[in-house]
Amino acid sequence: MDKTIYELIGGEATVRRLTQRFYEIMETLPEAQGVRQMHPENLRGSEEKLFMFLSGWLGGPQLFVERFGHPRLRARHFPFAIGKSERDQWMLCMVQAFEDVGIEEPIRSELLHSLLNLADHMRNKQES
Repeated sequence: MDKTIYELIGGEATVRRLTQRFYEIMETLPEAQGVRQMHPENLRGSEEKLFMFLSGWLGGPQLFVERFGHPRLRARHFPFAIGKSERDQWMLCMVQAFEDVGIEEPIRSELLHSLLNLADHMRNKQES
């Protein structure tokens, strides 16, 4: 039986470390302050939701769906003005988190490409 990406990268422990590191980077990286300001002061809930979403998205337990239903990501993010800058800030944090957690090639590039497509899909701000 083929392993899921979730299993290949180390399962729950790795996804937990990835989401924790992602939000640590967002909290401290000056270049990410635009996207940081879209989040509540306490990032714990956001971190937990991203952990639950990524678990299912990567082929592990469907924690987000079990708790909140279909992710409806675009609808859930619609209240926030998301443009290229916000997408790029989010991805900057994710790329660094992947590096820091040690997710290796070829999975690294495949996942980051998929996450870029997902982040790009969240864009909803008219830009000139």
